Amino acid sequence: MRRWKKALIVMVVLALGAGVYADEAAPAITAADAMFTANNIWMMVSIFLVFTMHLGFATVETGLTRAKNTVNILFKNTAIVAIGLLTYALVGFNLMYPDTFIISGIFGFDGFGVVAPEGAAGLIDYAGGAYSYWTDFLFQGMFAATAATIVSGAVAERIKLPSFLIFSAIYVAVVYPFVGSWVWGGGWLAEMNFHDFAGSTLVHSVGGWGALASIILLGPRLGKYVNGKTRAIMGHNMPLVAIGVFLLWLGWFGFNGGSVLSGDPGAVSYVLVTTSMAAAAGIIGSMIATWSIQKKPDLTMVLNGCLAGLVGITAGADALTVMQAIWVGFFCGSIAVVSVLMFDKLKIDDPVGATTVHLVCGILGTLFVALSPDYTLGVQALGVLVYGAFCFPAAFIIMFVLKKTIGIRVSEEEELKGLDIGEHGMEAYSGFQFFTNS
Repeated sequence: MRRWKKALIVMVVLALGAGVYADEAAPAITAADAMFTANNIWMMVSIFLVFTMHLGFATVETGLTRAKNTVNILFKNTAIVAIGLLTYALVGFNLMYPDTFIISGIFGFDGFGVVAPEGAAGLIDYAGGAYSYWTDFLFQGMFAATAATIVSGAVAERIKLPSFLIFSAIYVAVVYPFVGSWVWGGGWLAEMNFHDFAGSTLVHSVGGWGALASIILLGPRLGKYVNGKTRAIMGHNMPLVAIGVFLLWLGWFGFNGGSVLSGDPGAVSYVLVTTSMAAAAGIIGSMIATWSIQKKPDLTMVLNGCLAGLVGITAGADALTVMQAIWVGFFCGSIAVVSVLMFDKLKIDDPVGATTVHLVCGILGTLFVALSPDYTLGVQALGVLVYGAFCFPAAFIIMFVLKKTIGIRVSEEEELKGLDIGEHGMEAYSGFQFFTNS
């Protein structure tokens, strides 16, 4: 027993001595180093949260469409993440955040590929010590992929897979970063004090304009509008839709919270509160609206109302008061119900309500920023108009060229059988098939 105690005392003394020596040999950690580490960790956590949003989009779109198109939906959402990240690395990042503008405030490009500045310039000296070059690239790359995901749900159940992938690659590689540079890249709209904190316009309406142009050219699904009447085509899995919405709400903590671009506890916590209040109010607003209009509470409307509130507050999550955020969410959730019904009246078929949630509520949210005394309705409206004036025609032209060349819509037979069989030769729920010996 005595030998054991002596050995333990020796080990403790040696450990303490090694700790003292290590402290003397190691360089001092400054407050700037500690803040850089804390900020960068929060930004990386935000990247992980935004990444989960792609699973949320995949499950929402899958649940709101028919079982025979499940594999196709999942395939598109998987491919979009890859396309978004790769095109953003190749061209998008340097197009969206150029060091200098070739055409003042409108266009700039720093070349193909991404290369971090050497040494401290890519680390603690990058972005004022808030985060590293690579953290910045990956965070923004996740946003880029989101814009194409918005289009995926709107064109579901009838678009050719190759056409969708080509459209997504062009739209995310060129259109999204080009217009993004006007604000987040320090371009001409930023100079006018246009404010879009986390992307109600820059991400959501950009995707929404692309979705609207695409579904106009595609036309509605077979059987959606018959003899002047709208026929409901129900999604096949409501639990998946609900799971997807909660995943998206979770991801929005990174989407908006990460857009603070630091780990500032005051700013981050405030943005998370306004974000959550708007989502909650969106649920209540859509619940009241759908119960009043349709005489029954519609789960899909309420879930989309949650997303409508989240999209609506994204532009002003840092600038509006908590009570203003609640009213923004409530209004966007209510309008989302009316908007879905309006698009059906216009015979614009959007299986998941992407044009309502991302385009309509993205526009509204951007305009609501003017509730803050720091921003004006005129400048906010100008931003909305110029983004629509550029993104809708750009998306329309890309999709129109594809329509006239390789085609954008599957055959009637393929649409009736389902894109899982026609485009992929497999089924998501093949385990439920009946087999015979013949």
